[in-house]
Amino acid sequence: MTGQEVTESRLRCVVPFEAVPREVPLLRRATVQQLDRWGVLAASDEAELLVTELATNVYKHVGEGALATLILERKGERLRLEVHDKSRVVPTVRAAAHGDACGRGLHLLAAMAVDWGTVLTAAGKQVWCEIPLSGVPSCRRVERVMKTLAHYERGTCGPGQGRGGQVRLVESAVELIADLLHWTTASGHDPDDILDRAQMHYEAESEAA
Repeated sequence: MTGQEVTESRLRCVVPFEAVPREVPLLRRATVQQLDRWGVLAASDEAELLVTELATNVYKHVGEGALATLILERKGERLRLEVHDKSRVVPTVRAAAHGDACGRGLHLLAAMAVDWGTVLTAAGKQVWCEIPLSGVPSCRRVERVMKTLAHYERGTCGPGQGRGGQVRLVESAVELIADLLHWTTASGHDPDDILDRAQMHYEAESEAA
């Protein structure tokens, strides 16, 4: 990352970065630090994952080393995340083939965010999304998982209804977790560490409920 700028209102943070894998952990760390300053650290898990997806898309689809900018903006009870790059190719949600982890990035974005979209700019494009800063985290987690699973195997399973539908959703959940572990390894992380962290988050939230 080449630097970080926070506007005077302290509700908008601008972070220029280079689209290379080593920058992603730095962007995640900068995101958590800024949310901590704003007092909305509870949204950090969602924000970190979305920042990872947005930055990774630049690396994969614009090109390694491309210059881009991450913007975090607090808008009332929502957090807006934007990534600006110099490509005018607009990403589209497409059906992902089995095992195609790259094709599910935008599905994950659509499932987690309250709203998202792309905007062509004078210099290229902006991909943005917004997540809520209020509400019950566990309820939001369940809702976004259901949306993700509904998209995940829609081409082969259809919506889960009745016992058979629930079995298919469980199978889709297993496949989704497996693919996330593949993504974790491809991103240079330890799958066991990620699973341990997820378990810790789950237990902490369960105890607080």
